[in-house]
Amino acid sequence: MSDIQGTPLYKMSGAGNDFVVLDGRGVDVSGFRQPERIAELCREYRTDGLMILDNGGADFRMEFYNPDGSGGMMCGNGGRCIVAFADWLGIAPSAPDHYTFLAPDGLHSADILARPSNGCSPAVWTVKLKMIDVEGVSEVLGGYFLNTGTRHFVKFVEDVDAIDVATEGKALRWNEAFAPEGANINFVQRLPDGSLKIRTFEKGVEGETLACGTGITAAAIVAGFLGSVQNGSDGESGRISIRLQARRGDILTVDFIPDGSSSFSSIHLTGPAELL
Repeated sequence: MSDIQGTPLYKMSGAGNDFVVLDGRGVDVSGFRQPERIAELCREYRTDGLMILDNGGADFRMEFYNPDGSGGMMCGNGGRCIVAFADWLGIAPSAPDHYTFLAPDGLHSADILARPSNGCSPAVWTVKLKMIDVEGVSEVLGGYFLNTGTRHFVKFVEDVDAIDVATEGKALRWNEAFAPEGANINFVQRLPDGSLKIRTFEKGVEGETLACGTGITAAAIVAGFLGSVQNGSDGESGRISIRLQARRGDILTVDFIPDGSSSFSSIHLTGPAELL
């Protein structure tokens, strides 16, 4: 933790996806929304973005910014982290262990499944975050495009560790098929046990990150879309649960219900949130 001009700054991590986080309730944090300031703080703290927790929209409101200052999109790992941050700040949830908050892509809810033990460092929460419904998965460039709160392209490969993510990800990120906004690029490998291994090139960061929550969600949805699900299918409810391994080795889970050929609802992303 550090303090800049009277505003405490914290660092949090969601499966290796790191963020500068600050509490904007009742104070003027407008200076932290300036692209130059965001870039400076992300460089200084070596993070993949900056988040502000503020009033408005259910229990609180989440603002997320990429290191280049761009915003207006959801961040799945950031969503879990800001819920853990709200819990650490002592913000009362709308129901026991259940928060609702407003993010750039709309209203979200989240359940705290586990809290850190006393004296544990880093402090780690397990958070189950409800994502937006997905309407439409389209095939393009040998992969699949969809929006899980952020625009994503998912491509399945034989060996994800052999991919030059910096080169191939950058080329696809700027491909005219995704113009003008671009898309995050995910390379995904099916593992023998039915789980997935993923690496992501994130726009706004303009490089590979250790994890991307909306990308992990997108990869799981595409696996469900393709019918290539081997672990965690629930025949009674139709709910599908898929385990995914992020770059650092963290295991996250995505569960959802298919509502048709390319529509998915009741989507949840479950994984760790650390206060560093």
